[in-house]
Amino acid sequence: MKDKLKIAIASDHGGFALKEELKEYLIEIGVDFEDLGIGSPDPIDYPEVAWTVAQKVANGEFHRAILVCGTGIGMCIVANKVKGIRAALCHDVFSAKMATEHNNANVLALGGRVIGVEPAKMVVATWLESQFAGGRHGRRVNKISELEESVD
Repeated sequence: MKDKLKIAIASDHGGFALKEELKEYLIEIGVDFEDLGIGSPDPIDYPEVAWTVAQKVANGEFHRAILVCGTGIGMCIVANKVKGIRAALCHDVFSAKMATEHNNANVLALGGRVIGVEPAKMVVATWLESQFAGGRHGRRVNKISELEESVD
């Protein structure tokens, strides 16, 4: 599945170093991705980055995205404000697996100051390789979409 995906990856300054490591990893495992910023560790406000990337996933330019900030929390919060986004903050393999299998998460948030490079690679690999289980989980994800439709 991962060879058919087009992934966006982006960070703020707190996640820049981990993002750069993850880019190398994505190349290594043959995942098609585009780096949507930032290009240096200079300080930037994460909401603009997360919003822009989440919009691109929601409108179909990318299948999924990886967002990295200091903790992953801010990026996750902002991404989840975009209709159609199901962002999950994952710092372990089990959460990454469940984010895909049960929640069909289309954005993975990571904390560059929280998780090491090797564990982050394992989380990314698991998130990419897992498949949405559908069934009762599909019903629940559909309810999320229905709730989004009811918001003004």
